[in-house]
Amino acid sequence: MVIAASVAACSESEEPLPVPPATTYHQDIAPLVAEKCGGCHVEGGIAPQPFQNYAQVFTMRKAIQAAVKTRIMPPWMPAQNCSDYEHDRSLSEEQIALISDWVDEGGAEGDPAGGSSQPPRSSAGEGLPRVDLELAMPTEYSPDQTPDDYRCFLLDWPESEISFVTGFRGNPGRPSLVHHIIAFLISPEEAALYEALDAADPKPGYTCFGGPGGGRFSQAGWLGIWGPGSLGTVLPAGTGIPVRPGSKIALQVHYSLSSAVGAPDRTSISLTLERSVQKIAIMQPWLNPAWLNDGGMPIPAGQKDVRHRFSFDVVPVISQWTYGAFRDNEPITVYSSGLHMHTRGAAAKLEVERATGASECMLNIPRWDFHWQSIYTLSEPKVVRAGDRIALECQFDNSEPNAKDLGWGEGTNEEMCFGTFLMTQ
Repeated sequence: MVIAASVAACSESEEPLPVPPATTYHQDIAPLVAEKCGGCHVEGGIAPQPFQNYAQVFTMRKAIQAAVKTRIMPPWMPAQNCSDYEHDRSLSEEQIALISDWVDEGGAEGDPAGGSSQPPRSSAGEGLPRVDLELAMPTEYSPDQTPDDYRCFLLDWPESEISFVTGFRGNPGRPSLVHHIIAFLISPEEAALYEALDAADPKPGYTCFGGPGGGRFSQAGWLGIWGPGSLGTVLPAGTGIPVRPGSKIALQVHYSLSSAVGAPDRTSISLTLERSVQKIAIMQPWLNPAWLNDGGMPIPAGQKDVRHRFSFDVVPVISQWTYGAFRDNEPITVYSSGLHMHTRGAAAKLEVERATGASECMLNIPRWDFHWQSIYTLSEPKVVRAGDRIALECQFDNSEPNAKDLGWGEGTNEEMCFGTFLMTQ
């Protein structure tokens, strides 16, 4: 009886063992941060603060919780119910709940030794099977326009015979400043136009905003795009974008000075080349040609919801759109797509209107942000046949105070509406 009483008294006096938190940083949160945020939130990166250890993430936990719950971060613009894309940076509902629960539970660190966190990967030397050509800005440039400086630099194409680009990667010279890079392919026929733009600006390169600056009827297409965290883009096997001798590359660099001070930068691009491919790939701009005419795409001042839509069955006349590279009436295969507007853009989408009457979403950006543009690679390519129509719709908000009537143009106070997609035949 004495022994039993002692055991009972001991049991009553002992404190219950603490229940470990369900979610911890090292076991649950760090892997997500490294995968989804590591491209920007690194020391010396484009984001204003690094998220590379527990202390840094814990300090910002409330802001992180708010940003992921509203889907402001990570910056992934496509709608969740459109198509599936490769290298999706978005968080699932379960991942958002995991982060939010961790914050609400107090942000426990957990055991560093038992964690699975890894440092973000560097893009240097990664992403491409090999680098056959590297082209750099002709000279350094120190951005001086706050908060955003959009600058184009003209690069000579050195190859003496036709080449096919099968891989593309941007290499920011100063990652803390370079928000994104777009390489525009300039044909030999238009090279002089862009050389004149470059020569007219006393500083390195020339100012450009919505595009490479060649005017509304320029045939410049996108060769590649880079954003923080990108390890490079490899085209589908056996395909490549043709580049002729005498071409130029207009390299648009978006410098962000919102959280950094301007400093000399010399950004470059790395390319994988082939002398021949099985299928020619073309990065095809998609818009209504009538919008390029004066008054062709009106966006009246004071209007909050202005929409312009264009759909067209391009397959029967695809040779005209590709300057003879593709054959009429043969199906095309679409591998990736992008959208482009300026700062009054509100939403945009690309669809395939099937001959059967069905509609398939290719890309839908319901919350447009000019500073977060990209090309999105479809997990499953879409085949477009004669009778199908590719549809583009852009929505604009021109209701801000002192708004002016807008139309098509490359300037910051003008607008655009076009899609772009990588296709083969």
